[in-house]
Amino acid sequence: MTGVTGPVGAAERGQTRIADRVVAKIAAQAAKEAVDERPKDADAPRATVTVHRDTARVRVTLDLAYPCDIGRQCGAVRRRVGERVKALAGMEVPEVAVQVERLHRSGAGNAPEVTTR
Repeated sequence: MTGVTGPVGAAERGQTRIADRVVAKIAAQAAKEAVDERPKDADAPRATVTVHRDTARVRVTLDLAYPCDIGRQCGAVRRRVGERVKALAGMEVPEVAVQVERLHRSGAGNAPEVTTR
């Protein structure tokens, strides 16, 4: 039996591969954390990811409460997703596309009710 007597070279250590679906789950959770107010009847954010080496391109689909500053919310989602994927998966995220699927009216007293007869 031969023992290892020194540091193992990079080529001999192997590498860790993180599955795309794991990165997508990280991105979806980060998007959920980034949104200020999530509507009660909203679907959970969903993410699709394309990974190439140590780079991930992410597309997030989510629902937002309305009225809100949609641009600010989407910017917060982009930043949070990029930070969390980098921290947890060790991947660069040059692109996070945010698609707002639906806007949900928030609060009952924000806008007057319109009735038709």
